[in-house]
Amino acid sequence: MSTILNGVNGATALGSMAGLTPTQRMAALEQAKAAQSGKVEETGKAGETMFGSIFNSLIQNVKDTDAEFTQAQYLLATGQLDNPAQVGIAAYKAEISVSLLLQMRDRALTAYNELRNMNV
Repeated sequence: MSTILNGVNGATALGSMAGLTPTQRMAALEQAKAAQSGKVEETGKAGETMFGSIFNSLIQNVKDTDAEFTQAQYLLATGQLDNPAQVGIAAYKAEISVSLLLQMRDRALTAYNELRNMNV
């Protein structure tokens, strides 16, 4: 299976929300509601916005899925993996996470460019 991760390591890869649990998704929704009502909670990092935290979670997810894919490849190569289909699944998860991050980046850049080009 060919992936878009060929030549991309964990340090240069960016992330996806596919690995979030339902609890984490609910927490993100609650933070969004609090932000809309003016009750923004501190995230623990000074100056971090909800926008930044979403992209940080996407980046972290890509790193995690890439590490999972690399580990599955290592286990297959050393003969420790019982089910070779796990490598394909891990590759697909990594590919999807990178694809989601790229789509989110493109949409954010498009929105930024639209805001920049508005006449005041």
